[in-house]
Amino acid sequence: MLLEYAGLRIVTDPTFDAPQVYEDPDETTLEKTAGPAIARTDLGPVDLVLLSHHGHKDNLDWEGLELIAQGIPTLSTRQAADDLFGGSVIGLDNWESYDFGTVTITAMPALHGPPGSEPMVGPVIGFMLEAEGEPTVYVSGDNASLPLVRQIADRFAPVDIALLFAGAARVDEIDADLTLNSSDAATAAQSLGARLVVGLHTEDWTHFSHTRPQLEAAFAGTGILADTPRGVRVELGR
Repeated sequence: MLLEYAGLRIVTDPTFDAPQVYEDPDETTLEKTAGPAIARTDLGPVDLVLLSHHGHKDNLDWEGLELIAQGIPTLSTRQAADDLFGGSVIGLDNWESYDFGTVTITAMPALHGPPGSEPMVGPVIGFMLEAEGEPTVYVSGDNASLPLVRQIADRFAPVDIALLFAGAARVDEIDADLTLNSSDAATAAQSLGARLVVGLHTEDWTHFSHTRPQLEAAFAGTGILADTPRGVRVELGR
């Protein structure tokens, strides 16, 4: 997602490759079925990248690597900071804050699957964005844990806007959702007291087991799920 916030242009989990199959002996094979709405070369200036983790191609692909290799400041996990491009990638621990311009970004805890899956999926974080006069924005990253969402809510609720990575991602090696399923996304939004929700991570990859229509059905009647057509700039308001 390209997020314009407090005068900054921020990209989350950059994936700009064309459709393809990613085969790697050290990773699960993933298949991308559609390219981005905006090509990396047409993106324009980017001030900051928020990278929930770097080990999976549906969060950081080859073109995404090209983007952050330009030296764009990137916030991510400590492991990502060790593995990627030296000083342009800044690693954060859970609850650690980083000031960028007028924006305070705090790393949120996340779990990319069920408890015990960390050795297989690696570390992952989310982000909370705060700035004077701006809405509070939560970026979940690839989190599947509602208990962690409740911990976040204890500190930050109500949240104005929640960017929730949904889609109930699944792979053969782990018999559980690796990201929020549609029902859990609705529960997470309720726990956070979210005024608006942007649903991400529900399209364009074959390992996403819940579709955008399923997410919309889970939020039916709430009026808080924003309509975000592909490639269209949406004003979310304050």
